[in-house]
Amino acid sequence: MRSTPLPLPERVVARLDALSWFGPLLVRCVFGYFWLETGWAKLHNLAFFSSRFVEWGIPWPTFNAALSAGTEFVGGLLMILGLGTRLVMVPMIFNMLVALAVVVLPQVGTLDEFVELDEVLYVAVFAWLLLAGPGAASLDAWIARRRLARAVDREVACRLEKA
Repeated sequence: MRSTPLPLPERVVARLDALSWFGPLLVRCVFGYFWLETGWAKLHNLAFFSSRFVEWGIPWPTFNAALSAGTEFVGGLLMILGLGTRLVMVPMIFNMLVALAVVVLPQVGTLDEFVELDEVLYVAVFAWLLLAGPGAASLDAWIARRRLARAVDREVACRLEKA
């Protein structure tokens, strides 16, 4: 019995489904590198970055500038690796919400201006990674697969002992 080939649209969708791991990896690598680089630059120009925090009226400007820059640098690295992704999105989102509230929003007057802000896009991507996770091509997924395999091995061993 011969099977009929799938119509072209179904074949295309099947091929794209097979590559579904690539989308989150691409976003994590590009976006993670952006934050890694941004954090690195701020850490290496902390005096200037701290002076901006003074202008914006952020308390403990040197400490908070270093914390913000470190969050971006470490968060970017972990995002690229897909390690602790959901956890690291929390401080990344907080960092952006502070930037939005303190620096950007006071100058925004319309909804159009708001949705065109880079920071809104950043928060949206961080929220997506928080909710959807880093995808299959990540250290988080690898760790989860290892844990599952170990749990299955333990379960099989227990059942064999009882048999």
